[in-house]
Amino acid sequence: MTGKGPRMIRCDVLRALRRARPLSRRGIAAFVTLVAMLLGTEAWAAAKGEAAPACAAIVLDTGAAISLADYRGSVVYLDFWASWCGPCRASFPFMNELQRDLAGKGLRIVAISVDKTAAEAQRFLDRYPAQFTVALDTASACPTAFRLEGMPSSFVIDRTGTVRAVHVGFRDKDRREIRRQLAEVLDEPR
Repeated sequence: MTGKGPRMIRCDVLRALRRARPLSRRGIAAFVTLVAMLLGTEAWAAAKGEAAPACAAIVLDTGAAISLADYRGSVVYLDFWASWCGPCRASFPFMNELQRDLAGKGLRIVAISVDKTAAEAQRFLDRYPAQFTVALDTASACPTAFRLEGMPSSFVIDRTGTVRAVHVGFRDKDRREIRRQLAEVLDEPR
């Protein structure tokens, strides 16, 4: 790539896309990250301190439309997940714990699936049930608005709609920090 400017790199990427075979979902995620780096994207994921982007999806079990604006005034733990996401299998029981422990303090958990079909999402939920709001965004409008870096990705959003924390991936060691961040935001005066 020596001597190539951003415009030449973009052309190379487009040529490679035309010749490419279909990618797996993991391949697509890696490719999107690579393209973002090549194009010089400064801030990829919605960042701490920014207003949460507008986002709407369909609740999986009712078919009702929901929007992040519906949750203004509540603390929201917004999680993006997919049926093919390995760490999501561990994050769902954790979110059930959060729901049980913190809903009474005003926490609202919304998990948005980026699967292409409701059937894919439902198969996952049959194995890993959710005790919180689960929505589906087959058009990928919400993940695009939040500029996801990986799966799962979660965002702690305060009562004013400001992103207070961002987590990419999920590991057992993340549990304590997420709980601390949520407690801090939930304890703020209304």
